[in-house]
Amino acid sequence: MAYKTINPYTNEVEHEYPQDTAAEVEKTLTAAHRLYLRWRGGGELAERKQVITRLGELLRNRKHELGTLITHDMGKLIGEAEGEVELCASFCDYYVQRADQFLAPTPLYTESGNAYVLHQATGVLMAVEPWNFPFYQIARVFIPNFLAGNPMILKDASNCPTSAQAFADLVKEAGAPDGSLTNLFIDYDQVGTIIADKRVQGVCLTGSERGGQAVATEAAKSLKKSTMELGGNDAFIVLPDADIDKLTAVIPAARLYNAGQVCTSSKRFVVPDNLYDEFLDRAKRIFSSVKMGDPMDSHTTLAPLNSKKAKEKLQKQVDLAVEHGAKVVYGDQPVDDLEGQFFMPTILTEIDRDNPVFDQEMFGPVMAVYKYHDVAEAIALANDSSYGLGSTVFGTDIKQARQVAAQIETGMTWINSGWASLPELPFGGVKHSGYGRELAEQGFKSFVNDHLVYEPEA
Repeated sequence: MAYKTINPYTNEVEHEYPQDTAAEVEKTLTAAHRLYLRWRGGGELAERKQVITRLGELLRNRKHELGTLITHDMGKLIGEAEGEVELCASFCDYYVQRADQFLAPTPLYTESGNAYVLHQATGVLMAVEPWNFPFYQIARVFIPNFLAGNPMILKDASNCPTSAQAFADLVKEAGAPDGSLTNLFIDYDQVGTIIADKRVQGVCLTGSERGGQAVATEAAKSLKKSTMELGGNDAFIVLPDADIDKLTAVIPAARLYNAGQVCTSSKRFVVPDNLYDEFLDRAKRIFSSVKMGDPMDSHTTLAPLNSKKAKEKLQKQVDLAVEHGAKVVYGDQPVDDLEGQFFMPTILTEIDRDNPVFDQEMFGPVMAVYKYHDVAEAIALANDSSYGLGSTVFGTDIKQARQVAAQIETGMTWINSGWASLPELPFGGVKHSGYGRELAEQGFKSFVNDHLVYEPEA
């Protein structure tokens, strides 16, 4: 597997990394397991908190430098990249403040004696992470597990290796002992070997549905616990009483943030007939006003896609949709005046249930808009999906918005807002969007052993 940084704006190869050998994998497993044995009794939490505190300081102090690495790796706007680094620093703050609370024994009530649950590390973890948020995806699994006492081995996406290595180097600079987080440049056969190793106790993956199936299968073969954060094709339901001006302000970030390459971004906009025409007019205005260009330029508002492969895949999906009856309301034109992997923002309507892309995730700046007459129809359309990750309900009547939210088959719903990620909010989905949770207390305890201790009355 070739690990390369190919700048999506210039198309130039900036860095290449050789694949790690079997001997290097074994060295990593040995160091990580040795560290787990040192930590498993619950010691050194204070030292680990100091490391994460220092990591947060380093992230904030080098926000622009690190953001630049991210932008060169996968193309996102420099402002978005710096925001990603700052978000990772907030994870450091949150988990350092709450680690003692999350790891404290939990007393259990029983009349038959004394009982409590210890929350303990389980062992070395294998993390398989994607390219669209090169720091954030690592931070949200590494930071809580490091504090819990679980060392981690990382296999990151092959197109953002510089960011992955920079994060691992930063962890080491913060004072983490050898084996805490090791970034390896390995292929999926080597991932399978690591998962099967008896020293590894769990697997976490964020990525595609296909990647999740492959890694989850390997984990299941060895009876290893896994969490899967996969794709999303969730609905943004606009209720009939929605404030169109407030809605207009939300659309750009909801669909175009990170060039639309976000699993939780809104991809299917479900709009009532009383607002449908006005919504399309405003969406066209927003999409036509973007400024494509150098993602390092603060005036650029739409970055290139992460790779030529991603651009070609998205174009094939749009072509397929149109071939089967979808209407192009805006976009779907080549961007010939720029060299990078730019994709013109596109709005599609009239995608019916029989269209092959109806239940596909389109990972880029493509908006699918559906019209409905009554709210029950909107809910049914939202749930007519194999995915269930992060939806939005937008309306003035909050009581109604909450009632609608409760009926959507999804892991997360935002009311009157596009997607967001905060350390105190659990992140995860249902159906083909995966299982398990990251962030918040739920994420902290995903790979923690809840160890019952019971003392019956004499």
